[in-house]
This record gives sequence, structure tokens and C-alpha cells, in this order.
Amino acid sequence: MPAAIRTTVTVPLRFADGFAADARVSTFTGLADGKEHLALRFGSPGEVPLVRLHSECLTGDVLGSLRCDCGPQLREAAERITRTGGYLLYLRQEGRGIGLYPKLDAYALQDAGLDTYAANRALGYLDDERDYTAAAQMLTALGVSKIDLLTNNPDKSGQMRTLGIEVREVLPTLVHTSAANNRYLQAKVDHTRHTIDLPIAG
Repeated sequence: MPAAIRTTVTVPLRFADGFAADARVSTFTGLADGKEHLALRFGSPGEVPLVRLHSECLTGDVLGSLRCDCGPQLREAAERITRTGGYLLYLRQEGRGIGLYPKLDAYALQDAGLDTYAANRALGYLDDERDYTAAAQMLTALGVSKIDLLTNNPDKSGQMRTLGIEVREVLPTLVHTSAANNRYLQAKVDHTRHTIDLPIAG
């Protein structure tokens, strides 16, 4: 059976910097991976909504970790999607799909000198284990078949197109770099061709 909307409720959101927006949050039945993913609708989506596929990151989204750029990307996406109208799909696939505890194990290996992808491989995982089948199902259940995609990750647009979602345009997020995450972001550029315009190290 195809996925379907289970329930939708309005949730007023306020981020730490004061930005506030109302999100229409939908839950689903029939998702391929059986996980509790959410779709947050901001603004008034048009025929081609702006969509962000955001993978859950407890350390970055909730705790404000500086080791990644996930929290700032979530905040940026909420504002940009509110302006244009669209959806933020909050996907429960922590640590590029390996889970929270293994992600922290990978952090320990990164502290020992491995980059984020080498650390995953050392633990027996793939570089990126995320599958966006459920995201495509969610969009279809929402009546969306064509999107503008907010991402720096070429794998997301590739998987969306393979799964039958037309991607009209790919829009990069801003670069959220710091001394704590620059090496992590550089690995994304080097290994998976993320479109992140990092400053030249000097």
C-alpha cells in the first residue's frame, strides 16, 4: 500500500535566535522503512515547493554541536522555506543512517585522525547509508511530484529523481563553517562532491 498522511497538526516554532514560524506537521503511515519521519510545511507551497531533506542530528539540531553544520542548516531551511512556501522533511536517520551511538563512536575515531567517512568505514559502515525512499513516499502523499531541492548533497537529488520526484532546481544552503567543523565539511567536498564553497585555508 502507498504511504498516507496519518495526522497533521500546527506547531508554533521558535529557534534560539528568535526566528519563529508556524509549521503544519504531518505524520505518515506505510513508509518503507517504518520510521517516524515528519513533514513540516512552512508558508504556502506553490506548484513547485522548496523542499529540504534534513536528516536528524541530535548533537547538532538539539545540543548545538559545532562539529557539524546540521543545526544551522535546519534553522536556515526553516526561514527560507517559510519565505517561499514548501516542506522540510525531518528524517530519522541519525549519523548518515548509522545511528546515534555509532556516530559518537565515529567521532572518537575522528579525534584520533580519521575523517568522517574513514571513521564510518572503520566501524563497518558505508560512507552514507541513507535511503530516501520514505522521503519520496512522503512527498507523494502530500501531493508533490516536482520540487526545488535545498541541498549541497548531490546524492539527494540523484535519489529523488530515481524515485520519481522531479527536481527542477537544486539550491545550495549557505556555508556554515567554524574551526570545529571545517575538516568535516572539507571531507564532504572531497569524498562526496558536496557543493560547499569553503574558504581557502591559509
